[in-house]
Amino acid sequence: MNQNPYTVIFGKEPSQIISRSAQASLIIDTFCSDPPVQQIYMITGVRGSGKTVFMTEVSKKIRQMEEWIVIELNPERDLLNSLAAKLSSENVLAQIFQKAKINLSFFGFGLEIAGTAPVTDIETALTKMLESLKKHGKKILITIDEVTSSPEMRVFASAFQIFIRQELPLFLLMTGLYENINELQNERSLTFLYRAPKLELKPLNIGTIANNYRQTFRIDEESALRMAKLTRGYSFAFQVLGYFTWENSGDYKAVIDDYRQYLEDYVYEKIWSELSRGDQRIAYGVAKSKSGKISDIRSILQIDTNQFNPYRKRLIKKGILNGDQRGYVSFTLPLFEQFVLTCYDEPDE
Repeated sequence: MNQNPYTVIFGKEPSQIISRSAQASLIIDTFCSDPPVQQIYMITGVRGSGKTVFMTEVSKKIRQMEEWIVIELNPERDLLNSLAAKLSSENVLAQIFQKAKINLSFFGFGLEIAGTAPVTDIETALTKMLESLKKHGKKILITIDEVTSSPEMRVFASAFQIFIRQELPLFLLMTGLYENINELQNERSLTFLYRAPKLELKPLNIGTIANNYRQTFRIDEESALRMAKLTRGYSFAFQVLGYFTWENSGDYKAVIDDYRQYLEDYVYEKIWSELSRGDQRIAYGVAKSKSGKISDIRSILQIDTNQFNPYRKRLIKKGILNGDQRGYVSFTLPLFEQFVLTCYDEPDE
């Protein structure tokens, strides 16, 4: 039996992937321009929107270019030390640092260089390393997945700001939930991040998903389209429905209950727990409304426009609501209405 081409593991790059070519090209072209227009991009979107897979897709393409070095950092670690350690562990780069007489032995990596005092400050060390790489025509792309406004991230971002002011060839691509990136951007000392471009991952194209399912499962166009619409373009749902359908010999109708349960257990419960009580109440109103019309939702909840709008805007930014049609809102997540109606406890009168 052939291996299932879809995956239900978060962050793992599946063999069946719908590329976001236009957005990937935007980042790559921006980073590769001379001089670069931007040296940082932040990728945001709701859980399961494909942020990690998209970042992996971009970094793979950049890694294929001879002058580029891609370094992946763990946001839970000391990011500056990790960056220096990973750069010095690359054989070709280590030789460049040795020839430049950058003694990194103080940090526990790199060879001791006779007659040269070890560098004892990590920012100084990285400045010297990046200056030597710049002379050799090298560019460094750093990728960080699921950033938060942690002390480690704030220290790293402050140093990164200094490096780009010095016109060093350092570039940053990071992913994060809307609220986490927003919190990081609002740090007073990190004003440059506030101006950095954010790339929000929107739903995948339904027609493209339908075409993928049609080819993979050898089904007719109408069935493929019905199947695709069940995902609402949500990247993780595309994988989950494809995965269970493959395991069930191509019968997608028979796996809808498993599909719904998997989304609820592995994504929706987490999303729901991260919403404020006010956000949950608005979500309940949307789920309860059959029309999606904002006036109907406000009527159900008995609130006015001023009470409704702040929550509507936040849920749109979080990637949970779609507000493209004036006067209406709808959930971006498939089968989320049923989940909300099940989870929400109406307050006692």
